[in-house]
Amino acid sequence: MEIKVNFLDKLRLEAKFDDFTVVADQPIRYKGDGSAPGPFDYFLASSALCAAYFVKLYCSTRNIPTENIRLSQNNIVDPEDRYQQIFKIQVELPEDISAKDRQGILRSIERCTVKKVVQAGPQFVIEEVQNLDADAQALLTLNPASDASTYIPGKDLPLEQTIANMSAVLANLGIKIEIASWRNIIPNVWSLHIRDAHSPMCFTNGKGSTKESALASALGEYIERLSCNHFYAGQFWGEELAEADFVHYPNERWFKPGPDDALPPEILDDYCLEIFNPDGELQASHLHDTNSGFVERGICSLPFTRHSDGETVYFPTNLVENLYVSNGMSAGNTLAEAQVQCLSEIFERAVKREILNSEIALPDVPADVLAKYPSILAGIKGLEEQGFPVLVKDASLGGKYPVMCVTLMNPRTGGVFASFGAHPSLQVALERSLTELLQGRSFEGLNDLPRPTFNSNAVTEPNNFVEHFIDSSGIVSWRFFSSKSDYDFVEWDFSGKGEQSNADEAAELFGILEEMGKQAYVAVYDQLGATACRILVPGYSEVYPVEDLVWDNTNKALLFRADILNLHHLDDSSLESLLDRLENNELDDYGDVATLIGIEFDENTVWGQLTVLELKLLIQLALQRYEEAQELVGAFLQYNDNTVDRGLFYQALNAVLEVVLDDELEIEDFEANFRRMFSDERMDAVLGSVDGSVRFFGLTPTSLKLEGLDRHHRLMDSYRKLHAARARAAAASVVPV
Repeated sequence: MEIKVNFLDKLRLEAKFDDFTVVADQPIRYKGDGSAPGPFDYFLASSALCAAYFVKLYCSTRNIPTENIRLSQNNIVDPEDRYQQIFKIQVELPEDISAKDRQGILRSIERCTVKKVVQAGPQFVIEEVQNLDADAQALLTLNPASDASTYIPGKDLPLEQTIANMSAVLANLGIKIEIASWRNIIPNVWSLHIRDAHSPMCFTNGKGSTKESALASALGEYIERLSCNHFYAGQFWGEELAEADFVHYPNERWFKPGPDDALPPEILDDYCLEIFNPDGELQASHLHDTNSGFVERGICSLPFTRHSDGETVYFPTNLVENLYVSNGMSAGNTLAEAQVQCLSEIFERAVKREILNSEIALPDVPADVLAKYPSILAGIKGLEEQGFPVLVKDASLGGKYPVMCVTLMNPRTGGVFASFGAHPSLQVALERSLTELLQGRSFEGLNDLPRPTFNSNAVTEPNNFVEHFIDSSGIVSWRFFSSKSDYDFVEWDFSGKGEQSNADEAAELFGILEEMGKQAYVAVYDQLGATACRILVPGYSEVYPVEDLVWDNTNKALLFRADILNLHHLDDSSLESLLDRLENNELDDYGDVATLIGIEFDENTVWGQLTVLELKLLIQLALQRYEEAQELVGAFLQYNDNTVDRGLFYQALNAVLEVVLDDELEIEDFEANFRRMFSDERMDAVLGSVDGSVRFFGLTPTSLKLEGLDRHHRLMDSYRKLHAARARAAAASVVPV
């Protein structure tokens, strides 16, 4: 984690990381003002808080109340050497906690990350750099030997060279990647989480059977998501980029709608139109670009090559973002390598959807086949030794698709997790299924898995597949576990042989789609210095339903974005218009405004937790419609998962509105005790909200210029690096006349 420190007045310091700011000072006896804890005090507190976190985690997974558990830490300083200290952590437990859980709680504290890092003895490297932000490779701690050449199936270059090449691409873009965490809780299963130190909203997870393969996986996924703009999907990119020569890519084209909002004839092809517009309901306005919001410019569209004949077909950026999310994206050492990964991912998710929706029972992989892969068996054994039964299934549906499945069962909670993996090699597909199972997860994280069901509607509900797509945490049918399988096991092999193996495998996978009657469309992105591609298979690789283009399109943000960002500057007429749109566009009252309008608000602010319901409530207050506001206050308090402070504000508001709306009550009779209950500061905000002197309490003013929205600016700093690199690449490709 990157922590940037600013020097304030006197001895005060300010540390900034993620969305948090921590101020440190020194005691008065050390010439400070004593206005905040000192740096060493924060260090001491971090150890105690970390210990308490693991106690809380242990108790939460076992439904043990923590109200009466007390924990303290004291540091005992050696009189001969103040740097030699004993940290004594003491826990007071209620009598009704069993002996087993008492021991478990104490053991949980042993897992404290702060404690383990201190005990291991961290290394400190102190150095001067010319530019903190330019030292882009400083945080990638894994430095394989330069003379090592570790090849793994699916990679056209050794892992060491792959890591070096991808790291260099990110460094050249000025993106400082930090490794936030590593996990290796069972043999031969590694995962890590990497992110942009400046813009931590840009992150990926990698997985593999070794540290190196996991890092290569994470870096590859990071570059694919940069190349395909996935980190910035659904976000407002600002007015400056909206008016630039290009918004997404230099080869984009903007097409004007036809008469009566008709689709431009230049977009899509007949095959796609039958899929995306079967009933003729899709209109040009449904396809306006969400990121720029530049409606007058037309429909931003990107060129894809139709694989069957090489023809160029333009897909609206809005359509790609709405339906495909990150499905079918990959980066590789070569285009063929990237295509194999793209197509494997498409098959993995499509076959998973078919298996889940049809409640198919899959055949077990025979023991003699598993025995061929001892490293995978070691990982499975590691899980089962921890009390998690594992089922290894052939998901190829009779040898038709290159897909495998590893399913974990948790007898402690009754939950299950079906993890799928795909690749032309059965071994690689099986390895991916296993590593996906534990990507970024601890053993405690396996206690949150959903339970199987015989309710077919719950399994086939479209959002269940979305949950499986996001993190494989959706519901699985009990029928999936039947020992009477619907297919026979096939020891399939789609892998290519020889030097052109990835090219052969890509051709094989494209061939499967062709036999199914599916068209594939390919876009290649190499302007950033790496090879990445995106493959769309209309009618097969969508994540969200096609009807979402009409009924739940992300560009509904354009109906609200400008007015919400300019909220403090709207007159009553404009507020009424905004309220009318909020109430008549079938929005989820508990959906967050940040997602609705595509802004990365600081999660720790009122903006960051603002829901559609609360926004409507604040508008009703601003319009001094007290009855309507009170009704929404009741709904907010009933289902509130906001901060305690925000909840108390609305409790106080509810009490004041009760008085205001009762002709027999006077606020002067209650104000003194309201202030004793809720504090003067909170009551000033409540009374001001009611009389109109305080508008939109808690929401700091901003506008389409995004003033004060540091988190969003950091995200767009990241995108501007890509935009500049693409502009340079486009300029370099122009051949002088």
